[in-house]
Amino acid sequence: VCLYFNLKLSDMSSSRRSINIARPRQIAMYLCKEITSFSYPEIGKAFGGKDHTTVMHAVKKIEALCLIDTRIKKHIVELRKSIRSC
Repeated sequence: VCLYFNLKLSDMSSSRRSINIARPRQIAMYLCKEITSFSYPEIGKAFGGKDHTTVMHAVKKIEALCLIDTRIKKHIVELRKSIRSC
């Protein structure tokens, strides 16, 4: 996700809320929940100690955006493809 959005790994665990960092962070949390068996608290911990409710919000937000925003949906598809090819 960092490579895809040209961000630093430290941005994923930062407390910065600008949309150009927050949205990729939400996408990364969403993909972690979708692809792994980690719990919300485990994912939150990996993202700099975020609360499990932050991860839950991120997952719900990205699920909702995928339904109405084709650009977000495209990002998710491309990232899944990239992750699976590793």
